[in-house]
Formats: sequence, C-alpha cells, structure tokens
Amino acid sequence: MLDVRRLRLLRELKIRGTLAEVAEALQYSPSSVSQQLALLEKEVGVELLRKTGRRVQLTPQAEVLVAHTAQLLETMEQAEADLAASLTTVTGTVRIAVFQSAALALMPDTLTRMTAEYPEVRIEMIQREPETALHETWARDFDLVIAEQYPGHAAPRYPELDRIKLTTDAIRLAVPPADSSRPPITSLEDTAALPWVMEPRGAASRHWAEQACRSTGFEPDVRFETADLQAQIRLIESGNAVGLMPDLVWTGRSTTARLLDLPGHPRRTVFTSVRRASAQRPAILAARETLAATAISVAGTDDGGSSG
Repeated sequence: MLDVRRLRLLRELKIRGTLAEVAEALQYSPSSVSQQLALLEKEVGVELLRKTGRRVQLTPQAEVLVAHTAQLLETMEQAEADLAASLTTVTGTVRIAVFQSAALALMPDTLTRMTAEYPEVRIEMIQREPETALHETWARDFDLVIAEQYPGHAAPRYPELDRIKLTTDAIRLAVPPADSSRPPITSLEDTAALPWVMEPRGAASRHWAEQACRSTGFEPDVRFETADLQAQIRLIESGNAVGLMPDLVWTGRSTTARLLDLPGHPRRTVFTSVRRASAQRPAILAARETLAATAISVAGTDDGGSSG
C-alpha cells in the first residue's frame, strides 16, 4: 500500500519545483522531504527523481503517480466536505487569500458577520496578488481566494477550481484636485505628459493600465511603482501622480482626488474560487455567502453568479 503522505510530497515537488520549497510549504525540513521521497521510491520499486544540476526532475513514472495523487486528494477532500455537511454545526477553518482593495472593502464586514452568525468558524486571511493566490489555492495553501479580472485580461484558470462572480466595479482615472496652477485634466489624453503611479510589473492591473494608455496614443510615464493602493491614493491626492483606480478602493473613505470616467466605462470583475472538491464544505459555503452579502451592501450590486 502506497503512503498517501509521501505521494503528496511528490505532487508538491511537481507543483513547487524544489525540495526546499516543498519543505517550507509543508513545514518539514528539506532532509526529511528527501528521505520520505527516497522511501517512496523503494515502495514503488522504480526511479522517481533524477538530478539535473542543483534541482531534481520527476521521471515519467513519477508523473503517473502525481496524476493519480491529484485524484486521490480530490476524493479525500470531497469526503471531508461531505462529512462536514452531515454535521448540524458549521465549524472549521477557512483560509482566505485576498488582494488589497478587496481586503479593505469586503473583509472587515465579512469577518464581523461571520463572527456573529458562525462563531465556530475560524477565518484566516492573507494578502496575496490574485495570480499567485489562484495558484496557491489550487496547490491547497488556501481554501478560498478572492481574485480579480480586468477587461480583456483573463485570470489564470485551473481545472480543479470553480469561479463565482462576487461583484464588479468601475475603473476610473484618478487625478489630483483641481489647481489653477496646473492645466485642467478632463480625459485620459490629458495625462500623456504627467507622472503616473502603477502597481509593479506583472500585476494584471499594471498590464491593463499600460494598455489603456497605449490605446489612447501614449506611453505612460510610470515614475512610481507600489502594490500599496493607499500609497497610490496619497500620491494622487497630493498632486504628484495620476492613476487608474477601481471603485472598490474608495469604500468607506472620501477622497480629494477627482475621478473621471474612461471611454467605454470599463469594469473590473471580482470573483471567488475554491477547489470544486471542497466547495460544499459548510464553512466555505458560509464564507462565500457572507462575502456575497457584504459585496451587495458595499457595492450596491446583486450581479453575482456563476461564471465557470
């Protein structure tokens, strides 16, 4: 009989790439991971790993085991969800990965509601960029991810993850308060010679913002890069930059920045994803339902629904 824990280590190595990353993710020592994989090789009687420089590579036989392990883990997770659903009390821990504007706008009220309605559910939240968080949720680091998708920029898809739309929000041009000493800004074209603030390269919002500027006919002068949207807002409000901001960032706060509509009135989609095998776990269902209720109260929308 193959050891499920060792099989999982092999799958983790496939996902994460190095023994050190597997050890860090599962809180093992690298030597322990190596020893367990060596024992798995003895159990199956074939070579599973080959050294390539400082890394190890999975053999074709290891790939076969990884594919079966994924199915096995999915079946076990489904069994756990069914067992939890048979209980009369909603309990357990839900690990949520969330990007910053959703964390600020949605999570405080969601946590308050969860505490009142489901006191035996423990919510753990970590801020992550959506692309990274989707991968880590697929890898079982998180139970639920709140992610985003910009118009024309598809978020990564994983076959084991579902996707349910939570809300949408408008993306607008945020510019400093009107100042008689500066030329007026009335459109995206007026920002061609101005300093911009954007998220670091690789973020979907950065790619979308750059494409919006290029489609208008100019390359944005990105002088400031930060993933911290609060820092972006302060740079804009203080007159040092302009930027493109989704409406969710203004939840619960006023601003001196002026918000200008963009051509076509683009909207960002905010959605949740969980592994399909755990989607019916009561604690996850409760968290999703509570997030949806919060999104309606915050964004004033009921346009949620399954999107794949």
